[in-house]
Amino acid sequence: MSQSPRATASRPSPLAFARDVLTPAGPPVPLLGRSRRRFVRALPYVVTGAFAVVLLGTTGTVLSQDYRLHSDIALVLALLQAVPLFLAVRRPLLAWAVVFTADVAGALALLTVPAREGRPWPWPPMEIIGMLLLLLLLGLRERRRTLVAVWTLTALATVAFAYVSPERSSVISVTTLVLAGVVLIIAGALRERGDAQRALAEQETISEAERARRTLLEERTRIARELHDVVAHHMSVITVQADSAPYRLTGLPPEAREEFATIAATARESLTEMRRLLGVLRSEDASGEAGGGERAPQPGVERIPQLVEATVRAGLPVRLSMPDPLPDALPQAVDLSAYRITQEALANVVRHAPGAATRVSVSVDRDRGGLMVLVVNTAPENDTPPLETSGTGHGLVGMRERVRLVGGTLDTGPLPDGGFRVAARLPFTTEEELPTA
Repeated sequence: MSQSPRATASRPSPLAFARDVLTPAGPPVPLLGRSRRRFVRALPYVVTGAFAVVLLGTTGTVLSQDYRLHSDIALVLALLQAVPLFLAVRRPLLAWAVVFTADVAGALALLTVPAREGRPWPWPPMEIIGMLLLLLLLGLRERRRTLVAVWTLTALATVAFAYVSPERSSVISVTTLVLAGVVLIIAGALRERGDAQRALAEQETISEAERARRTLLEERTRIARELHDVVAHHMSVITVQADSAPYRLTGLPPEAREEFATIAATARESLTEMRRLLGVLRSEDASGEAGGGERAPQPGVERIPQLVEATVRAGLPVRLSMPDPLPDALPQAVDLSAYRITQEALANVVRHAPGAATRVSVSVDRDRGGLMVLVVNTAPENDTPPLETSGTGHGLVGMRERVRLVGGTLDTGPLPDGGFRVAARLPFTTEEELPTA
């Protein structure tokens, strides 16, 4: 009965299987290299180095004197079986491949000399020690299938040598295979246990991050709900009262009607800003993409004249200086930051220095590639008390944060005449050409 093409295609070829088995499980990270203690990180190098030095001298001496092997061949075999131990901390699979090949070559070389009674073969005692050490390091690093393949190759080599020269074989060979299997099982179990603990720690970290994110979303939803229930409600009431005042109150002069219309327009604009903010707070990410909070057009430099006009209606004498026509294609972050900084600076003047002469200047610095925003106010000329005698400082913090996000600079502080100065430079962070006037 023939196999289906799908089953044949899904079965890996022997060459691909061998390549997968003999490929290291991960990057050559030193054993215990993730430890924070230097002594622990150096311990594998100390142990393997000590074994390499001891086995180098012992192997050459035993092969040449006890097994009567030629001294030159014994020295070469000793080097090939001991020196690769230095690689075992980082690349145990490569070190095992070199040492195992040298062990097999040594067993074949011992066939050329007369057998010595009481001398283990095909694996002399010092080779067994080096082999077990390598198997321990392999078990702590490699996958289960690789460990099975390593033990199988060792067993096949032992059986093959026992078949070639049964009179040289001893029970030590069987004991070596049993010890090798036990070492691989214990080391593999320790490795899998460590992998499970690391995976559990990573999962706990992810879960903690998810809990923190969920808490943040819940808090943002709560804030959005309170803003909607309290602030948005009161702003709606103000809008309705301002719109209906000319109809409810008879005999109002035209200036009062215009003032109520301005109040209503300002309140509606604030409601629009509030709804946009609520959309951001209710979205699943900070950028508002999930909830679409930032899809509405954001105010920019072109809205600063309207902002100044509304401030003048509130009783603050403001002079505005802007390029005419306005620059085109400003980076969005710079455009929005310029508007928000001007808005916050004028609001601070209204609250803390009512009636102070104020100057707003927006210009393009073509030499350094940026937008300059300057808001300067003098001390109030009359004795009008400020609307607020103290502030939280959140406005200045917000300005600095906006400037920092675009890589700019902010200079704020009082002036000698009692006024205040806010100067921001917002560089064009994109690599596009400067906006044309």
